[in-house]
Amino acid sequence: MENKLITLYLLICRLYDTEAVLKHQRLSNFKPTFTDEELLTMYIFGHLQGHTSHRRIYDYVAGHWHQWFPALPSYQAFNRRVNELSPAFELLIAKQLTSASASIEASTDRLIDSMPVMLAIGTRANRARVAREMADTGFCATKQIHYRGVKLHLIAARRSKLLPLPERLALSRASQHDLSALRELNPTLGAYGLFADKAYADAEMKAVLAARGTHLLTPYKRRRNEPEINVPTLLNRFVSSMRQPLESLFGWMIQRTDVQNASRVRSTKGLLAHCYGKLAVACLLLTSYS
Repeated sequence: MENKLITLYLLICRLYDTEAVLKHQRLSNFKPTFTDEELLTMYIFGHLQGHTSHRRIYDYVAGHWHQWFPALPSYQAFNRRVNELSPAFELLIAKQLTSASASIEASTDRLIDSMPVMLAIGTRANRARVAREMADTGFCATKQIHYRGVKLHLIAARRSKLLPLPERLALSRASQHDLSALRELNPTLGAYGLFADKAYADAEMKAVLAARGTHLLTPYKRRRNEPEINVPTLLNRFVSSMRQPLESLFGWMIQRTDVQNASRVRSTKGLLAHCYGKLAVACLLLTSYS
């Protein structure tokens, strides 16, 4: 356990030593005794031990690892400073995935889908006003509920007997259609099959991607009043089976990091730190800590 904590701290220190942008985040006379490197280590290490909320992480470290973090600030200061760390989380995600992607062949099949990150659900969704700059109200077809929040869009490489490895990710408003998000992601990773659900079934998008060597494969989208006999069930089953690992990845991420539940978030900065922080934890588990 101690070795894992030390390894994590050294990894984060290397990140801060090599990324000048992180050093320029603090342009004031405030020099905290408890460094950002320690804060990031504490946050991620708490998640690795199964604690997914700020309160539980803080109590766990204060109760079991205080000698390793002697300058531990108050919970209020810890909570406030974590919300400023989204740039560091983003860089950590990029570093881990860039390193891991080197072993993925360009022709490997990719999977794409989205997952909701929910600030409020049901009747509370229309009344919530948190993170107005990036969150709004959308509908989750899987859970059949309206929610306020954002969507996490993910393109991942399919791996044999392993969870898919994320390669591209983006956040959008909850109301944004998945097809619109795909156009913004604009994937140009190489010649491969990109498996998606019916939301991505669009002839124009398929033609654009095919010109780049990427083959977008989706279930057959039945037209209104079209006889059911025309539906190619074997194709639909094949695409569904190929997409299943991504559904498993989303389920695993929710179980390990609780990324879908953002009900404790109270600001735009907090929402960004919530999403990218938990994605950083997931990426570490999928690579170095798997």
